[in-house]
Amino acid sequence: MKKIFLYINLFFSLICFSQNEQLAQYYYDKGDFEKAKISYEELLENLPQNTQYFLRTIDCYQQLQQFSVAEKAILDRLDKYKQGNLLVELGYNYQLQKNDAKAKIYYEQALDRIKKNPNEVYGISNSFERKVLLEYALKSYQTATELEPNFNFNYQIGLLYGQLGNQEMMINTFLNEAYVNPQNSIQIQNQLSRFMVDEGDANFSEILRKALIIRAQKNQDLFWNHYLSWFYTQQKEFEKAFVQEKAIYKRDPESLSNIVNLGQLAIEEDNQEAAKEILGFVLENTKDLELLIQANSYLIKMKIEKAQEKEYAAINTELEGLLKQFEISPFTLSLQLIQAHFVAFNLKKPEEGKAIIKKLLELQLNDYEVAQAKMELADILLYEEKFNQALIYYSQIELDLKNDIVAHEASLKAAKTSYFKTDFIWALKQFKELKSANTQLIANDALEYFLLINDNTVADSTQTALKQFAKGDYLLYQNRNQEAITQFQTILKNYKGQEIEAVTLLRLGKIYEKLGDFTLALSQYQTIIDKHSDGIYIDEALYFSAEIYNKKLQQPEKAKPLYEKIIFSHEDSIYFVEARKKFRQLRGDTNL
Repeated sequence: MKKIFLYINLFFSLICFSQNEQLAQYYYDKGDFEKAKISYEELLENLPQNTQYFLRTIDCYQQLQQFSVAEKAILDRLDKYKQGNLLVELGYNYQLQKNDAKAKIYYEQALDRIKKNPNEVYGISNSFERKVLLEYALKSYQTATELEPNFNFNYQIGLLYGQLGNQEMMINTFLNEAYVNPQNSIQIQNQLSRFMVDEGDANFSEILRKALIIRAQKNQDLFWNHYLSWFYTQQKEFEKAFVQEKAIYKRDPESLSNIVNLGQLAIEEDNQEAAKEILGFVLENTKDLELLIQANSYLIKMKIEKAQEKEYAAINTELEGLLKQFEISPFTLSLQLIQAHFVAFNLKKPEEGKAIIKKLLELQLNDYEVAQAKMELADILLYEEKFNQALIYYSQIELDLKNDIVAHEASLKAAKTSYFKTDFIWALKQFKELKSANTQLIANDALEYFLLINDNTVADSTQTALKQFAKGDYLLYQNRNQEAITQFQTILKNYKGQEIEAVTLLRLGKIYEKLGDFTLALSQYQTIIDKHSDGIYIDEALYFSAEIYNKKLQQPEKAKPLYEKIIFSHEDSIYFVEARKKFRQLRGDTNL
């Protein structure tokens, strides 16, 4: 019985302690440092060895300008625990009082502690970094490394050089570390990417490129070819990345999978010429069945996406030829799915498309392959306006592969099915949940439809215009582009000046782009820019217009001010990073 009472008392003590900690944190975050100080002092009294409570208490003293109280507390703790990081705290306490000379004395004492015992670097360097005393943090790591060669702080040193604006030293430190410890390469590449995209100035990528080329010339290790390929891929210069991948393959012809992946990235970035060259190289240099099928799948899919109706017969013949060559088996799953989709959506023969899928489902497939086949079958059923049957298959995939990316894709398609049915209440609920999906593309897509339904329901409770818009989207889904154009033009005529107008113009712009009529596409986007500059589609209109001028019409001078407008007026746009990069490129910055 005594033990039970002991456990109960202990349990309630822990709850009370946790609540006190939360209260202290609440006051601290709120900026009520007087109350936070009292709370942390109480916590520290119960757990005097807790470093976090002590540092928060000191911070509260300093926020309240009680510097002498803070100094006494730090000195008492230093006398008791002898920790070198407390010298940094003491120095910083003087720095806050504008006594830089006294602060420097204690900072140097902290560095001297490292000279006597290099193991103290961990606490001291951490304190310097928390106080944003970057030069001292750098010196603390360098001092410890000189005394103890087995220590490796290259990653931390590289970050500090970056924070201090010394890009060359940052890059050299990171690249040296990556070469010596390749297991750290991904972490280092992530930091380099961040500086290339988010934080670096216009010269960063050029400095990195030169550093990599110098290393590749001096050292014939394939490591540097891999790094250059990664760099050029980040810059979306796929042709240059391909040169590096070819060099790697010629010296180490084990696998072409990296080159296939490079081809896929080129397709995703709409660089067809690079993709054809890359995947063509794969077809010429491998007998691996899986890679052959993968490369042919990418090439034929790319061809379908850009094809005109007069080319359909030749594509169908090519698909049949590929499947005859590689045979019907689980290995040719991707080709069979492409054929089913092409027959249903392009040749307008959904029954034949379904027959291909049903035959495919008779093969020995794993769960993911079954899900892919069912997804295509559901897509075709949706094409046939068999909404409920399509939903059944999407639901099966969601249940079979819970929390998987394929399941999230099925959920998105199920939500779109409800949208096409004009069941907006249910669709809105599904899109709202998918806005938080882990996959960015799915989350962005869900957000777009959520805003579309929500905004146009608020503007028109009868949802009349929204129903007409959903019909236009469904015609687009069925690949009935001309009918979709007519539908959206009717909406513009009937609902001129209403909420639905801007997104309708955006849809028309994308259809005209797909059909290669860039003049008409630009006209739709310009209307959004002129008449809906305060709406949620303005950044898309600017970016899509810039892309047409830059990539399709080869008129960079017209693209430049559009990218610039996104940079300076729409910092929260999902196109901000790409717009900034392309603006710099057109402006002639040397990093690109």
